[in-house]
Amino acid sequence: MRVAIAGAGAVGRSIARELITNGHQVLLIDKSPASIKPERVPDAEWLLADSCEMSSLEEARLDRCDVVIAATGDDKANLVTALLAKTEFGVPRTVGRVNHPNNEWLFSEAWGVDVNVSTPRIMSALVEEAVTIGDLVRLFTFRQGNANLVELTLPDDSPYVGKPSGLIPFPENCALVTILRDGQVYTPDSEQPVESGDELLFVVSADKEEELERLLAPSLHGG
Repeated sequence: MRVAIAGAGAVGRSIARELITNGHQVLLIDKSPASIKPERVPDAEWLLADSCEMSSLEEARLDRCDVVIAATGDDKANLVTALLAKTEFGVPRTVGRVNHPNNEWLFSEAWGVDVNVSTPRIMSALVEEAVTIGDLVRLFTFRQGNANLVELTLPDDSPYVGKPSGLIPFPENCALVTILRDGQVYTPDSEQPVESGDELLFVVSADKEEELERLLAPSLHGG
C-alpha cells in the first residue's frame, strides 16, 4: 500500500515509521526545509512541497496513492489537503489530523475527510483497517506485560468462518475479547460463531501475533 503523509513533523514521522514497520510505502511531504530530515525516517520517500498546491500533489503522484494522511499542525492545511486528494486525485482513503477540537466538525466527508483522528497510532490503525482484510492491526500496547490489543477482520476464505469461537485453537496468551458485526458489539462465548467480515479484537502477546494471523487467514499469509 502506498501512503502519502502531509506534514513531516514529529506526528508525521511517527505515523510513517509505524506504517513502514508494517510493510507499507510512505511518502512524507512538507513545505518547510527544516522539516525535511530523511535521516529520521530513512526508508520513506521525502518531498519538499506545499500539500495545499495542486502542482505539488501532482509531483507527489497522489493518483497512485491508496491513502493520504493530512497530519500537519495546521487544521486549514489538513482540510485543503484532504479535499484536493479526494476530489482532484480520487484517493480512496483520506485521514485528517485535528489539532483543535473546535474544528472537528469540519473534518467530514464534505471536506474530503474519511476519518478524523489525532494520534499517530490511531491514524495508522484506521488506515490499515480500511484497506486490509486478514491482516492484524495493532491498536494499543499495554504498559504492563508484553501484550497488545489487536484487530483482525476475518476474510471470506478463513477456515473458521461459521465456526463457534470455542472451537478455534487460538494460540496461548491470546484472548478474543470482542466481536464487531454490523455495527453491533458482541461479547464472545464458546458457542458464538464468527462470520466473514467480523472485526475480531484480541488481547495477545506480541510473540503470538503472527501465529494468530496465520491461523485465521492462512491463504493471505503463506498458509
